[in-house]
Amino acid sequence: MAQNSPCMKMPLPRELGFFMPPEWDAHRATWLAWPHNPDTWPGVDLERVEPAWAQMAKALAPHEEVNILAAVDLHARIGKVLKRHEVPEARVILRDIPTNDAWMRDAGPIFLTCDVGSVRQHALVDFEFNKWGGKYPPWDLDNLIPEKIAKLRGLQRFVPGMVLEGGSIDLNGKGSLLTTEQCLLNKNRNPNLSKSEIEQKLKDYLGVTHVLWLGEGITGDDTDGHIDDLARFVNPNTIVTVVEEDPGEENYKPLQENLRRLAALRDQDGKPFKVLHLPMPRPLYHTDGLRLPASYANFYIANAVVLLPVFGDPRDEAAIGVLGEAFPGRRVVPINCRDVIVGLGALHCVTQQEPA
Repeated sequence: MAQNSPCMKMPLPRELGFFMPPEWDAHRATWLAWPHNPDTWPGVDLERVEPAWAQMAKALAPHEEVNILAAVDLHARIGKVLKRHEVPEARVILRDIPTNDAWMRDAGPIFLTCDVGSVRQHALVDFEFNKWGGKYPPWDLDNLIPEKIAKLRGLQRFVPGMVLEGGSIDLNGKGSLLTTEQCLLNKNRNPNLSKSEIEQKLKDYLGVTHVLWLGEGITGDDTDGHIDDLARFVNPNTIVTVVEEDPGEENYKPLQENLRRLAALRDQDGKPFKVLHLPMPRPLYHTDGLRLPASYANFYIANAVVLLPVFGDPRDEAAIGVLGEAFPGRRVVPINCRDVIVGLGALHCVTQQEPA
């Protein structure tokens, strides 16, 4: 067969040695999308939401490049907000890439690396994005983000033909991937794929060898149980998970079930994980009575810092303490997300790391 034949099967990322590195590996950059859709935060003025993005940029910019996606007509406004919050300009880049919304974790690319001798190569995976099972149209602009970033960075782009959001998976960098049945097996994502076929896609495109399944996510999570509100790797051998201590609270039973599952999980080498407990904040509700998915598990690990959503709750300090011990080489930066969470997401949901 001729080498340039259109019938040749393209190699998979796994076959080329590409893999998704863990979030705590060194970053070249963090990617954000500026909040601009008022429908995402009903009853909350965007001026109350924007400061969280400025605070993220301020904490990140001294340590890594910060890229902010927004239509060009928003750039002047963004610049004023960043200046008001004294964000260093040198490492913040406004990109003229329009978006439907601000959930960069789910709509953005997943970056891959491949180490060839002393040289590190990069690529990205462009999973399909359907706004969590078609819940909130439109998502046409968001679904183009990975392709545009691939062109911007000059990176090879792999297209699996599978719906997947970045917030639905977490990896330890050694071969294990953590996810939930509620999300990845939901028929509003990939109704034609079996569990084993989904696992194989994750292995082929993210370079993992071992897929670990938890059950359901927290109450109020409109993403159908994203792992980044539930349990996260903090190093290759340790998982931190949210735990509800009140037996009368509706999250109590599903989180206890996840604790039982975590105790039974084994890593890629057959060893158990160390499990750390994060508290759950007290229940938060929107003015219309909607339960909000507030969770301290929605933190973001960056170069030198960990960005932690806080909610003006007495349990904020306990969460800061747990993550401070889990990341002794990083400074925990609490960012108030009481208004941000009205959009049903927090800091991890709006960030995406690009490896160095």
